[in-house]
Amino acid sequence: MKLGKSKLSVLNKIILAINLLAVIVLLISEAATYICPERFWILAIFGLGYPIAVAINFLFVSYWLITTRKILSLISLITILIGSNILLGFVQYNIKTKFPERMHDYKAIKDKEKVKIMSYNVRLFDLYNWWHNLETRGKMFNLITDESPDIACFQEFFHSDRGAFHNLDTLVEFMNAKNYHVEYTINLRKSDHWGMATFSKYPIVNKGKLEFGGKYSNNSCIYSDIKINDDTIRVYNIHLQSINFMKKDYSFMDSLIDKDQDAQIEGSKRILWLLKKAYIKRAKQTDMVAEHISHSPYPVIVCGDFNDPPSSYAYHILSHNLKDAFRETGRGFGQTFIGGSVPSFRIDYILHDKKFKAYQFTTIHKPYSDHYPITCLLDLHPE
Repeated sequence: MKLGKSKLSVLNKIILAINLLAVIVLLISEAATYICPERFWILAIFGLGYPIAVAINFLFVSYWLITTRKILSLISLITILIGSNILLGFVQYNIKTKFPERMHDYKAIKDKEKVKIMSYNVRLFDLYNWWHNLETRGKMFNLITDESPDIACFQEFFHSDRGAFHNLDTLVEFMNAKNYHVEYTINLRKSDHWGMATFSKYPIVNKGKLEFGGKYSNNSCIYSDIKINDDTIRVYNIHLQSINFMKKDYSFMDSLIDKDQDAQIEGSKRILWLLKKAYIKRAKQTDMVAEHISHSPYPVIVCGDFNDPPSSYAYHILSHNLKDAFRETGRGFGQTFIGGSVPSFRIDYILHDKKFKAYQFTTIHKPYSDHYPITCLLDLHPE
């Protein structure tokens, strides 16, 4: 690469060296998408940091463009373009959507046989009053009722046979989708149940689940075969392995710079151990679900909380041969997780068979759970 007649200043040499380091980090984070964490889990950490690595490299592009060394901007720019497909999983720029113009127009166009899909990690309907607001559960039910999805996939579902949390009965009463498939992974006191739930306004003709294993785990995958007029589709409702950060872990990350050296080392080791365990388990679960999807006798819709961003192995594998509704028709940044103190991105997804067409992907920015609900319309018979 020809730099010109004059040599780089000492300052620019230092900046170039840092730029090259940032490029290497970005390349590693892009590679992490394609490498199974069971083989090399540490790469998944780089994948988690992909958005930060991209942002830093954009800064270097900007810096070189305002100097006399504009050609050096290509170092970062080319690296960003190499992973542009990953970047589009985080942010979309769809300017207009052909149909319909607004989500609330849905009720007026039901005759066009569009199916409204919702995926929502409901965080046990605020069972433990995390938001310190006793109205949260009611607001969640009102949101779900107002959105009126034809098919709704809920993760971290909770139902109690006693007390106020008769969530299954309440949803059956208020939702238009009266058919349901519920699988519980945890049952305590013979009355309290934790698990997954899929509701449908159409008949559910077959049900199944994939066992992830693990005691007291709320992570699971269920699938429901749903009859929609003359079509049968299979809907996967997935909740992949959680990292299981505890309150003390979030507190540690919040005040990391205030810790003494020993506390920093011990806290960091715990964070890495939790990440390693989660990534390895999530990789196994991902491969299990992907294998099952590959043998589906029907076109599939995949909804759920992957607990991983678009720069992850989990997203890369599960989105293979499927369309991503956010990529098709979403806009802006796709953040769906709002819990914890660390900035987060899109970890909830609606994927679908290539035969279908998505419209009006929407992230509903209502902070009733630690996840935002997402919805879209699917046309099963696009012209």
